[in-house]
Amino acid sequence: MRKEEEMGNFGANIDFLDKVKLLDKKQKILEIGSGMGGIINYLKNKGYKIQGIEPNQEYIKGARQKYGNLPIKQMSGDNLKFKDKTFDIVLSFDVFEHIKDTDKHLQEVRRVLQDGGFYIFSTPNKLTNIPWEILNKRSLAKWKEYHVALHTYWQLKKRLSKHGFLINFVDISIMNDVVFNKIKSKLGKFGLFLFKKINPDKFPLALRTNFYVAGERYVE
Repeated sequence: MRKEEEMGNFGANIDFLDKVKLLDKKQKILEIGSGMGGIINYLKNKGYKIQGIEPNQEYIKGARQKYGNLPIKQMSGDNLKFKDKTFDIVLSFDVFEHIKDTDKHLQEVRRVLQDGGFYIFSTPNKLTNIPWEILNKRSLAKWKEYHVALHTYWQLKKRLSKHGFLINFVDISIMNDVVFNKIKSKLGKFGLFLFKKINPDKFPLALRTNFYVAGERYVE
């Protein structure tokens, strides 16, 4: 597994958590899709009360080999085996787009969140991710096998509102070495030069390459 696939945009995700300032060490936190354990290990070492879930047993095994006995259960993101209102915060990073039934997923996230709790997550923008994945995989259709639930800015707002979340899009920079290495590997040095010149961080939020979202579970 390549480094960028293992870690995702770890730096941007940590910047996101720092910027929203919603985490508290008294809270109970759930991470959906813990993957190779980078985020859950980071927060656990900071003293946060965090539980992870991950459907891929090989990832769980790899995370524990790398970081030790992390609190990760094998579980899918649309069937959360926890009691109602168990958590104050639910996290997921680059997971939402992989969950086929996002309505069921959001119902489950809302169910396990306390009133006023937050779903804090990142996901690629459908408008920019599809062209990138076509280029990345050299295929017009292969992206559909794994990015089954890409959303635009407007689709994401509508879907979260439907499930009782007040949504806030957070401005987070993606201009870092993880992204630069991905661009360079596919487009070469000239492609990287153009990417830096264009600088997607300057785009309107609706056209950003990735969305960073804090959705509050509200009660009418």
